[in-house]
Amino acid sequence: MVPTRKRQRPEVAFIRHREEVKFRDVTVFLVEKRMGKSRRNFLSNLARSKGFCVDDALSGDVTHVVSEGNAAQELWNWLEEQGFGETLNKHVLHISWFTESMSAGRPVPVELRHYIQNPAADQRSCAHPSAKPESAMSPYACQRRTTMDNHNKIFTDALEVLAENMEFSGNRGPCLAFRRAASVLKSLPAALQHLEELHLLPCLGEHCKAIVEEIFDCGSSSRAQEILNDDRYRTMKLFSSVFGVGPRTAESWYCRGLRTFEQVLSEPSIRLNRMQTAGFLFYEDISKPVSRTEANALKIIVEEAVICVNPHATVSITGGFRRGKEFGHDVDFIIKTPEPGQEDAVLPGVIERFKSQNILLYSDLQESTFDLRQLPTPRFEAMDHFSKCFLIVKLKNEQDGREREMEARASRDWRAVRVDLVAPPVERYAYALLGWTGSTLFERDLRRFARLERGKLLDNHALYDKATKTLLPASTEEDIFAHLGLEYIEPWQRNA
Repeated sequence: MVPTRKRQRPEVAFIRHREEVKFRDVTVFLVEKRMGKSRRNFLSNLARSKGFCVDDALSGDVTHVVSEGNAAQELWNWLEEQGFGETLNKHVLHISWFTESMSAGRPVPVELRHYIQNPAADQRSCAHPSAKPESAMSPYACQRRTTMDNHNKIFTDALEVLAENMEFSGNRGPCLAFRRAASVLKSLPAALQHLEELHLLPCLGEHCKAIVEEIFDCGSSSRAQEILNDDRYRTMKLFSSVFGVGPRTAESWYCRGLRTFEQVLSEPSIRLNRMQTAGFLFYEDISKPVSRTEANALKIIVEEAVICVNPHATVSITGGFRRGKEFGHDVDFIIKTPEPGQEDAVLPGVIERFKSQNILLYSDLQESTFDLRQLPTPRFEAMDHFSKCFLIVKLKNEQDGREREMEARASRDWRAVRVDLVAPPVERYAYALLGWTGSTLFERDLRRFARLERGKLLDNHALYDKATKTLLPASTEEDIFAHLGLEYIEPWQRNA
């Protein structure tokens, strides 16, 4: 009896007929596949309770198809089988449009970021069928070429201040929205000249457009200036600039009423870990930018140490310096060994070499926890499972030929520099190199594109094809882009 009552769900039908339809120009259809029947019923009732018209069948009246978790190609194949065509008043959207509409209590305007592209059709016309054809910019950073030449810095600086403030507050959604908007503006080949150009760009919501418009009119953003002068923001930025101090720790210190390093270091209840202790001890050095000249000098030092451990291993600079930056806050290196299993011995050997040279100031070695049997990883993890170490090393002043007054006063001829090393298995090298090169938003959109548009799972370890249930091999970054059907983007064009 109980299963029978569950199948009938009489209360669902009652709610559907009772609720008043407020938005007659919008008819929503929720795709049950991946979403599940129970969640679909819950969301349908929620939408109806707010005045939305929800159709249980993909009829000709449907204007907004909403999907959750379906690969774009798979979804569009199914829609075309049902006879659902692409017209100006029909939209195929991510669940994000639906959740935003529920929060607002009304259908929010459809933006480019909401659309699920049809891989078989022209990218732009699918991403936004009603948009003007001359706008051809992809909403994915991995399909845009972004160099170090930022022609819209006045706008992106303001958006990134707002993004950082949201990050400090733990508001990940708005933080990502601001960063995506800044990323789009960074990729433009010239400075914005007219506000009308914003309508041709993806990923710029109404809030972001308002910020840009204010800067057009006034020369600056009042909201960004307010944040820059805010005590909490300035304190969080100061504390999180310390090696080993993240937003949560910075927030904890701020809530205790602490505002300066001196107050933190004199507070008896605070116990710093090893990384934070080193961060404060060498703060004056490692808070300064590292130049490309210094990065190249460190590469020579790292290569010499690696060759002593494995003469056939190679070392490559990753991170911002590989993308063409002239300055960075640290230097990242990836080590490639010729044979599987050899990577395990490299980093301990490098650390011992640095100790014998008396240039190692701090080290945190994290041994490999990589297990091929655990792939694919269902969720992306910020830190991969390869063998890695985080170091602070001495770099002699004469190696970059610059004078430093502070170091002269301290009677020492070196400065402390942050160095990160990673040693993946050789068969995982291409994926690790891609992931460690960045930028963060480029990698995020690359993973998002793989999942939503190609039905694949990508991280620093592998690319998994959900359709064939196989891990796709890659010996170069070009192989990975080819697996995803993407045009290869050079490292210096990934500064999203």
